[in-house]
Amino acid sequence: MAKFRKKKGNSLPALNTASLPDIVFMLLFFFMTTTTMKEVEMKVMIKSPEATEVAKLEKKSLVTYIYVGVPMRQYQSKFGSEPRIQLNDQFATVSDIQSYIVQERELMKENDRPLMQVSIKADYDCPMGVITDIKQALRRAQALKINYSSRATDKLAFN
Repeated sequence: MAKFRKKKGNSLPALNTASLPDIVFMLLFFFMTTTTMKEVEMKVMIKSPEATEVAKLEKKSLVTYIYVGVPMRQYQSKFGSEPRIQLNDQFATVSDIQSYIVQERELMKENDRPLMQVSIKADYDCPMGVITDIKQALRRAQALKINYSSRATDKLAFN
């Protein structure tokens, strides 16, 4: 009869890690392309007003934001405690709005320019005179599609 021997050191073969760098770089590339960075550093405090009928914006890439509110504490020594206008990452005046709108319009694709909207994110306690001045400046800049940002009073209010 034949003699059967047990093989010593019978272990699993080593795991092939040749494709591991490819997988890591593929995941890294995926997260780099899908992650969005915060675009604007808020320098004003905004408590959005409540609304019963709100609608979500369809294409946020076509929206340009104007923030209005009281400056944050670290800016109040320089800019005071009255409501101020913030365009992108800097404080501005009403006279700066027209050039800001022209600049933002130039950054858009040519066929998207007529669809541009301006969203005013104003504090609940902001005086209406400031909002009226902003609307007049937007009218001079031919930015006639304006909306106001607010928060819904209940979760069923979205249309």
